[in-house]
Amino acid sequence: MQCVKLPISLTVEINLVLVTVTALALTTRLYGIHFPKAVVFDEVYYGQFLSLYMKQVFFIDESGPPFGHMILALGAYLGGFDGNFVWNRIGAEYTSNIPVWSLRVIPALAGSFCIPLAYLLVVELGYSHFSALGACVLLLMENSLIVQSRFMLLESVLIFFLLLAVLSYLRFHKAQNKVKYMGMFTYFLLLGLAAVHTWQLIGDRTLSHGKVVVQVLVRFLALVVLPVIMYLGFFYIHLTLLYRSGPHDQMMSSAFQASLEGGLARITQGQPLDVAFGSQVTLRTVSSKPVPCWLHSHKANYPIRYENGRGSSHQQQVTCYPFKDVNNWWIIKDPGRHSVVVSSPPRPVRHGDIIQLLHGMTSRYLNTHDVAAPMSPHSQEVTGYIDFNVSMPAQNLWRVDIVNRESDREIWKTILSELSGASLPEWGFKQLEVVGDKIYKGYQQSGMWNVEEHRYGRSQEQKERELELKSPTQSDIKRNLTFMAKFFELQAQIQLIGNIVNWSIANLALVVYCLMFLTYLLRRRRKVEDVPQDSWEQLVLAGVVCFGGWAVNYLPFFLMEKTLFLYHYLPALTFKILQIPMVVEHLYIHVLRSPAQRKAFGGVILAVLCSVYVSYHNLSPLTYGQPALSSDELAALRWRESWDILLRKR
Repeated sequence: MQCVKLPISLTVEINLVLVTVTALALTTRLYGIHFPKAVVFDEVYYGQFLSLYMKQVFFIDESGPPFGHMILALGAYLGGFDGNFVWNRIGAEYTSNIPVWSLRVIPALAGSFCIPLAYLLVVELGYSHFSALGACVLLLMENSLIVQSRFMLLESVLIFFLLLAVLSYLRFHKAQNKVKYMGMFTYFLLLGLAAVHTWQLIGDRTLSHGKVVVQVLVRFLALVVLPVIMYLGFFYIHLTLLYRSGPHDQMMSSAFQASLEGGLARITQGQPLDVAFGSQVTLRTVSSKPVPCWLHSHKANYPIRYENGRGSSHQQQVTCYPFKDVNNWWIIKDPGRHSVVVSSPPRPVRHGDIIQLLHGMTSRYLNTHDVAAPMSPHSQEVTGYIDFNVSMPAQNLWRVDIVNRESDREIWKTILSELSGASLPEWGFKQLEVVGDKIYKGYQQSGMWNVEEHRYGRSQEQKERELELKSPTQSDIKRNLTFMAKFFELQAQIQLIGNIVNWSIANLALVVYCLMFLTYLLRRRRKVEDVPQDSWEQLVLAGVVCFGGWAVNYLPFFLMEKTLFLYHYLPALTFKILQIPMVVEHLYIHVLRSPAQRKAFGGVILAVLCSVYVSYHNLSPLTYGQPALSSDELAALRWRESWDILLRKR
């Protein structure tokens, strides 16, 4: 007890400025988030995923890992949402079972905490608390960020984790996280920054070899190993929670579907295990992910001549069709027998057996011959054979190659054609092309087909067989979950419009920074140092974080073929706004020398901040959806011809 000194005291330092901007952020983001009590923007998109989470129904979203959806689902779960709501229209009124506040509070909190993170980030980069306060003021009054934070959307959550990742690395050199795949570009920026710091550490002779190894190991664990573990962990939780069959089942393999409760296992329940001569099967290609695709034929022939003048066999089209359909059924036939029904006992098809595939609805044999395929002329055409008596014999014998066999006489439990991936023109109904190869090239994923649905055929006659094939042995699964928000359907008077003054000065600050950086770089090359070394390094680091953060969250969109909306730009905008006070502080300290210049510059800064507030205040009815404006008042807010401000439907 002698080692303990009494009394024990605790000193707490509270940054009142930071507390104040955090309180203001919570006020601007949380105020009235229950209004409107209707579906806004992409809530119609994310809401469908929330309902699936609440019902534990499997889904997959290509926009990113499931962590972001889990965060939104947490709010829904805490609010007691049961998942029962039809998310089919923007502007649809929320029913009494929808906890609107709970659904929107997590994005609002994330957007609010972006403000104190911005403050801390600016300070961490070595700039003054006044500059940090300036960054907070600009972000506080950015209308587009407020709108995106107040609804059940993910951009505010994404921005929060991006800022947290950058701040954490700068402060601790070890924390990182992601919500959408777009955050990967910021992650790569941090990896580059970490690589530069690591290279500098390696060259620091004041550090021992042991310390250098520890520093490198810590960075590797924090920036490589930990993100991989977290990434896999999110998917593990996602797949553990969602164990029921859902609308995205068909995007997955047959084995995956069979693992889901009520999925393919329900559809194939009771079907025979062994494929036999006379079996009726649907064949799904393994190479068509993420879009499912089944071997298909229909009563339509290839055109006699294609658009480029090449001729065809004019035989029946064989395609790959991305929907379940009665025309996907084929019959496994023994070439030496006329029977197309399963014998008693069944004769199983084994590895290496020669078979014919008879199309169930049209009775055409699957055929390939030395005629160029329509879209892939280097490959052979695959057809449903029609004998036109033109010296074009049938080539409809296929050898079964079971790739997952355990022996050379393995029974087929789950041929040489393959999916080219090309889409046929209008005459082929935009379905996918199936082609053949003259020479067997061994195992190729594009030539691998999996038996998905299977039953023993009992009908020898065509009419009876058609009725048998049309019998409801499988359940239809709804597709196309995604619904892209269309602004013209908006029911509430809320517009995603940015603060035009913020955007203008952010663009100006970006240009000024580039000019300063290039000027200093060239002059330093000439051994002219206009600013001290520590100020130069501070400016470079600010550029790496802010200019780099803007670039990696903006420029990659030029390489993407996707519909872009204003909210896609918000992460880049955040980094660009953060650069404004840094440029201002550098100009004030290192460029403007005389007191008169600095005084005049201070007046300009004050005028700009007032303009930012005026713009924020004027656009706030469109940001918060209230108070209601008349048509003339809305028209007055249309400051540019390119703005489409919509009138609220009465």
